[in-house]
Amino acid sequence: EHLKKDCTSPVYALFDLEPVIQEIDSCRAQEFKCSTHGCKVKIWQYLDTKDAYLTSNMCKHVKACWGNEVLNAVDDAKDANDVQNKIIKSILRNGSITTACEQKGKGAVTTHSMSQLSNGSLRTGCPECYLPPDDTVLHDVKQVYVCTHQCIAKMLKEYNGKLNFTTNAWTPNNHAFVAFTVHLEKGGKLLTFPLDIVEVAKVILHLPHGF
Repeated sequence: EHLKKDCTSPVYALFDLEPVIQEIDSCRAQEFKCSTHGCKVKIWQYLDTKDAYLTSNMCKHVKACWGNEVLNAVDDAKDANDVQNKIIKSILRNGSITTACEQKGKGAVTTHSMSQLSNGSLRTGCPECYLPPDDTVLHDVKQVYVCTHQCIAKMLKEYNGKLNFTTNAWTPNNHAFVAFTVHLEKGGKLLTFPLDIVEVAKVILHLPHGF
């Protein structure tokens, strides 16, 4: 905590918030890892020297990794919190630093023009977290479904006990659906799996006489 108080430059916001203290050649040093996803660059600050808190090497890396536009914006920032709350959020939200200072119409300058539910919002306070693209998530969800489907199918084929099947029908928004589920006991625990959901094309009601 004492060392963190001396790390006041705004450029520190582009590196891991918790530096690692190491001893290199009998000298204590702080190791700062770049927070950009996929970047493995680490910057060391030797605490036993007069220039322990110089950030020139950090700035060189930020220019190479984040771009000159981001480095200039960091230089103009008040502190690390200003970088976290304005600059990084804007970059994560839409990939452009200019949006942080973009004029919207004739009103006051706003910090963004996109939905609150965005990459920047989801990663608030954790800019180092990685959010995969939509198509990657879609592919992974399909993979999970396929693997789960195969696992349940194998379990049901090899199960030696009784399988109980149930159906349940309901009509949300004037669409009739029927769900099929299976129930079994395994290891003393009751397991229930949905097998399928089918939309019924036509529903015929048979009401008793006098209803």
